[in-house]
Parts: sequence; structure tokens; C-alpha cells
Amino acid sequence: MRVGIVILPEHRWWAAEPRWRAAETYGFDHAWTYDHLGWRTLVDGPWFDSMATLTAAAMVTDTLRLGTLVASPHFRHPVSFARQVLSVDDISDGRFMLGLGSGATGKGGYDRSVMGEEEITPRQVTARFGEFVELMSDVLTKPVTDHDGEYYTAVQARNHPGCVQKPRVPFLIGADGPKAMGIAARFGQGWITLGGKDAADLGDWWRGVAERTDRFDQILADQGRDRTSVDRYLSLDASPLFSLESVEAFRDHAGRAAELGFTDIVTHWPRPDGVYAGRESVLEAVAADVLPGLGGRAGDRNSTPPSNDPEAPRVHHGEAGSSEG
Repeated sequence: MRVGIVILPEHRWWAAEPRWRAAETYGFDHAWTYDHLGWRTLVDGPWFDSMATLTAAAMVTDTLRLGTLVASPHFRHPVSFARQVLSVDDISDGRFMLGLGSGATGKGGYDRSVMGEEEITPRQVTARFGEFVELMSDVLTKPVTDHDGEYYTAVQARNHPGCVQKPRVPFLIGADGPKAMGIAARFGQGWITLGGKDAADLGDWWRGVAERTDRFDQILADQGRDRTSVDRYLSLDASPLFSLESVEAFRDHAGRAAELGFTDIVTHWPRPDGVYAGRESVLEAVAADVLPGLGGRAGDRNSTPPSNDPEAPRVHHGEAGSSEG
């Protein structure tokens, strides 16, 4: 099992840089940041751009895979965003993973409301997301793309020079409902789940996670896709208990996720207060005592992070054109 960590884009770079370096030193397999214009209870605090942050992180790390958790259509267009994706993939030498999600609606949709957009229905959210993902995939894989859809237009959108990772960067698609899961099954090299909202307790949350894994298995089968062809990412801190509350809490979360067949789990860098409040001493202890036993990069500091798609070989440092299954 591979383990990732989210570093929120809330610190000036002089303070954020040591966290990204430490994530690699600790042995995490991947590190993420949120792709928002502002987020929930932190909307009035400091907040920085995700792609610029990941670009900077790519320059101070060597093996750590990097990604958005998750980018949404609320303030992005596939044509312009594809250029940013190409750039971060190039600067990181093929370590970028594109986490994608439909985006929040209603009161949680700050990314939408701050742009002055009207609220859209759940059906429209899913339809727009499906078109967004499909057009992103086309622009990142085809030399030239034309598209005239319900939500997006592309006229002679160029791809050159293309992604370092072939045929494109891996898409990790956040999906908890059946329609979004269908998009993940069609386009995703990875599936991300939060395990459901408003769980009554930790046991209820884990039951929700299990139900979603079963549903995703069925959707993969319906589309004729092998369940092992899509990596499974669980965002641990959607649970009622912060996974870095203690070493024991993290170990329990990791064990339960492994039993359900997750290939990857993601925690959050502890904050001094508010959301994800915790102690960095627990993070250090988990890195030292738990990560090496989970089989990811921490268990073999010389290993290369694996590709998310057997059909999409990844270019390694200094080996243009090489691939890995």
C-alpha cells in the first residue's frame, strides 16, 4: 500500500517548502494540495494557487509523486488547464498525477460563487464534469482537438509537446456517486473516494467506504474493465476521526483500508488548530514506525513510484522514452 499526504496551500513558500521536502524524506509515496480559490473554514485565511505550489514542490523533490486533490471545472477550462498540466508534468519529470472532481455545489461551492456563477443542478454538475474530463483527456493525448459541447468549446487546441507520461498524465477521479463513478471507470487510472458524508460514527463511515468499493467494482464490471486496472485512493480524513490523531489511529485506518482493497491512502499534514488539528510529533512517529511496514516507498527508499496505469508507461528521470508497467 502506498501512502500520500496533503499539504494545504496556506503557507508562504519559505514555510511550505520544508514540509514538501520532509514528505519525501519521511517516505511518503505521493503528496497533494487542494485546488481551490478558497476553502470552507479557511476561506478568510492565506491561500495560494495549487499549480504554482506543485511546480515549486517539483523543484525541491526528486521521487515524490505530486498531485491536485482535486481540480474541478468550477474555475477551469480544459484547454488552458491542459497547458498547466503539461508544464507541471514536464517540470516534475513525469511525477504529476491529476486528481479531478466535479466540485462542490450549494453553500460549499465557494469556487463557483466567488466567480459570480449561478448555482447549477446536480445533473448539470455531473454532465459538466463528464465533458470536462473527456475534453481534458482529448487535449492531452491528441495533436489537435476540436470540441463543441454543452459546456466547453475547443478550436484547434494543440497538444505539443505532449505529456512526459504516456499517453498522458494519470487521471485520479474523485467519485462517490454512481454517475461520477462511471466517469472514473471510463477515464481513470485511479479512483478517489471520501467514503460518504455525515457518517454517524467511525463504524458508519467504514460501512460507507465498503459500500462504495462494492459499487465501484460493479460499475467497472459493467464497463468490462478489470478491477485491478484502477488504483484505489481513500482520503482517510473524510472519516470522523483524524487519521493522525495518534499512531494507533493511523495504523487502524491503514489496516481497514488494506482489508477493503485500497492501493493508496491519503492523510493530511497536521495543523495547529481547526480542521486537521494534530501534532507533528505523531506524523514523525507514523513516518518512522508505520510507513516502512506498508510496502510503499518508505519500505524501499530506492524504489521508483509505480505508474498508475499499466497502459500508460511513465518516463523516469533521465530516461526519455523508457516505460514501466
